[in-house]
Amino acid sequence: MGFGIGNPTSAMSDFLRQAGGYAVIDGGLATEFERHGADLNDPLWSAKCLISSPHLIKTVHLDYLEAGADIIITASYQATIQGFESKGMSREESEALLKRSVEIACEARDTYYERCAEHHLSEGIKNDKILKNRPILVAASVGSYGAYLADGSEYDGNYGDAVTLSTLKEFHRRRVQVLAEAGPDLIAFETIPNKIEAQAFAELLVEDGINIPAWFAFNSKDGVNVVSGDSVVECASIAESCEKAVAVGINCTPPRFIQGLILSIQKVTTKPILIYPNSGETYDPDRKQWVQSTGVSDEDFVSYVSKWREYGASLIGGCCRTTPNTIKAIYKTLKSPADSPSPL
Repeated sequence: MGFGIGNPTSAMSDFLRQAGGYAVIDGGLATEFERHGADLNDPLWSAKCLISSPHLIKTVHLDYLEAGADIIITASYQATIQGFESKGMSREESEALLKRSVEIACEARDTYYERCAEHHLSEGIKNDKILKNRPILVAASVGSYGAYLADGSEYDGNYGDAVTLSTLKEFHRRRVQVLAEAGPDLIAFETIPNKIEAQAFAELLVEDGINIPAWFAFNSKDGVNVVSGDSVVECASIAESCEKAVAVGINCTPPRFIQGLILSIQKVTTKPILIYPNSGETYDPDRKQWVQSTGVSDEDFVSYVSKWREYGASLIGGCCRTTPNTIKAIYKTLKSPADSPSPL
């Protein structure tokens, strides 16, 4: 689509203006795959579906588009060349799977536009599905080094002293290049657990001449710092100083912490703030399961949305354990004409 080529900052501002001032990000992928019957008990996690069930990925992307998402995120969060190679795949096969994650999302967007064209709906809603021809972005997900380790370290950011800035850049370099070349609109650096990995991403964008913009999303478990204990303000400052970053914010974090984190990030950034929390449930890395009793309902989750918008977030969605129903409720909250003060 050519998003962000030339002036990334103005491209995001234009996109938000076309979206009515606020954009809806999609919700959890892996937990939706599991709801459809996929077995993701594997180090590749959601990326396993790139091998076993790409049709399911497209189905879930479409579910989110029909729930009102303006941005869909590819199924590449835990997809790494190193991870695929550990499964016996060649470098070429591994890179092809990364590209495929972007292609599937783009195909879903094309199919969605075809469905919109078929219906010509004045209200943009049919059978409770949002069928509205609008700008839609594909964001290529890049998970943290900890996600590749599949040991829960993306939830504490503790990689050990042996993992340096150089280590992280070399780990991510080719993956980011392949995803950028596959044709997404932007890169989504997600669940960034520490300052050093944010710095690695920022430097890669410049060093490798990545020709599309990116967003930086950090995770927190205390509402003050990112999960490693690094200051969220210092982490957000790295994104703020990166010319190719078009938004900065928080993902995979309990909803109760989001309001304070928005206020902290606002102190150091002029970029749009994005928020896509998890359901509030706690992940047990040893059992590799979510502890269900710790979460909030869709109704409670969505009750936060107006406050997040009021405090300055302009891109809002969900992460793990959120569903198309969650996203549809966010869409209705953000897109209600009577309840949408413009941030622009």
